[in-house]
Amino acid sequence: MSRIGKLPVTVPAGVEVTVSDHNLVTVKGPKGTLSEQISTLIKVDQEEGKLHFSPVNDSREANMQFGLARSLVNNMVHGVTVGYEKQLEMIGVGYRAEKKGKDLVMQLGYSHPVIMTDPEGIETVCTSNTEITVKGASKSQVGNYAAVIRAWRSPEPYLGKGIRYKGEYVRRKEGKTGK
Repeated sequence: MSRIGKLPVTVPAGVEVTVSDHNLVTVKGPKGTLSEQISTLIKVDQEEGKLHFSPVNDSREANMQFGLARSLVNNMVHGVTVGYEKQLEMIGVGYRAEKKGKDLVMQLGYSHPVIMTDPEGIETVCTSNTEITVKGASKSQVGNYAAVIRAWRSPEPYLGKGIRYKGEYVRRKEGKTGK
């Protein structure tokens, strides 16, 4: 049995959780609405502002989905109440970003600017010209969009230039040495 799956998910005030017949869990809150299809091997019980998860049978598949289902629903509840954010920083001469409406315009050393439009439910904020914050209700969407931005110039090990997560350590390599 999963230690994580046994823990109940507390539903705060102002958040509405509905579970359909086919285990489609929908969470509505102040930051938006999220829904996730949970495996039918997991039974979801709702009582007194808490969600309890239990496997339907003792199969290996049910035990694998047990903790996952609880974590997914807990992340949805946290996302619609507090939200998630990832911070990125740009290191390099001439690397900068700015916000123009819903577009994120980045200068990354290419001959052209890189223009990315924020997807539905995701917001990017430029706190300075070298720092980008990605915010949203869905943990997976925020992480995925931050990774897409980072992939335009991932940090290289020789000079350390590129886009990295705030606080990320980039292992530096020594350059060539002459005789």
